[in-house]
Amino acid sequence: MATIKDIANMTNVSPTTVSRVLNNDQTISVLEETRQRILQSAKELGYKTILERQAEKHLDAAKKTPHVGILLCQTLEEEMSDPYFLSIRQGVEEELLKQGITSSSMFRLHETGSNQLIHDFDGLIVIGRISETALKKVSDHIQNVVYINHSPDDTLYDSVVIDFVKSTELAVKHLLNVGYKRIGYIGGEEKEHVNSGKVRIEDERLTTFEKLMKREGLYNPSWTFIGEYQMAHGYELMKKALKLGEFPEAFFIASDPMAIGALKALQEAELSVPNDVAIVSFDDIEIAQFTSTPLTTIKVHTKEMGQTGVKLLMDRLNGRTLPLKVILPSELVIRQSCGAVR
Repeated sequence: MATIKDIANMTNVSPTTVSRVLNNDQTISVLEETRQRILQSAKELGYKTILERQAEKHLDAAKKTPHVGILLCQTLEEEMSDPYFLSIRQGVEEELLKQGITSSSMFRLHETGSNQLIHDFDGLIVIGRISETALKKVSDHIQNVVYINHSPDDTLYDSVVIDFVKSTELAVKHLLNVGYKRIGYIGGEEKEHVNSGKVRIEDERLTTFEKLMKREGLYNPSWTFIGEYQMAHGYELMKKALKLGEFPEAFFIASDPMAIGALKALQEAELSVPNDVAIVSFDDIEIAQFTSTPLTTIKVHTKEMGQTGVKLLMDRLNGRTLPLKVILPSELVIRQSCGAVR
C-alpha cells in the first residue's frame, strides 16, 4: 500500500505538504503545478486518504445491508384502535435498527393495488393474517418471508406466534378457580386478507372458551358477544349484555381495548368491578394497569414478537433454509378486575 512518504519521494515534496494537499487543507500555500503533481502521483500509486477509505468502507457496508420490507395487514385506523399490532411493529423497527438495517420500507396491504408487485426486497416481514395467494398478488418472487401473529404454512415460512389456546385456558381457568360459574365472552372477529378482501376465520380465543365452558357444563351461548376488536365495540357489547334478564357475573374479554370499553359501560350502569362483574382480558397493553379498575389480563409479549421476527429473517438471509416456527409464551397478570385479590 502506497504511503505519503512514497508520494513525497516521487514528487520531491515534503511529506507534510503532501499530507495537507491530499487532505484538501485550504490554508496551505502551494503552486497549482505542485498540487496537481502530488494528486497525479497519489492516483498512480493508488493512494487513498483516510476519508476516502472510510467512505469506501461505508459504501461496502451499505451494499451488504439487506433491504427489508414490512407488510402491515392492518389499516392505520385498525392499528391505532388496537395497540397489539402497533407494539409488534415497534418491536420490528427497533430490532432492525439494532441489527444495523437502515434500508427498510413499510407499507399497508390495502394501499397496494391489486396488480402492484413489491420488488427489490431481500426479505419481507408480514404482520397480521394474509393468505399465501394474497401475498403472491403483491410479491411474486420474495423467498425470505417471516409471518408474525400468523403461520400459514410452517413447512415453508418462518413465523412467530403465541398459543391462543393455552392463553385462553389461563384466563378462563383463573375465573373458574376464583369461583365464577356464569361466565360470558366478549370478543371480535379474526379476519384474514385474501384477494377479494377479508374473510372471517376461526378465533381460537372464542373456540377455546366455548370448549372449556361446555366441558364444565357451564356454557350459555346467549352470553357470547362478538363485534370488532375495538374499544367502542367492547362498550356496546357490554351494554347489550347488561340488558339480559340474567347477565354473567364474569367475562373473558378477548382484548384490552374492548375491556376498557366494557368498563365504561359497567361504570355508566353503576356496577362495580369486580364486586358486581369480574373481568379477565387479553394483551396487557400499557394502559391496562391504569384503568379505573386495573385489568387482570393475559400478557402477550408483542414487542418481543416483532424483535424475534427480525432475528429469524436475518438468520434466513445468512443461509438457514429450514423454516422455524417460534411460539412465544404468555402469562396471566393478576390485578383487581378479576376479584382474586379481594
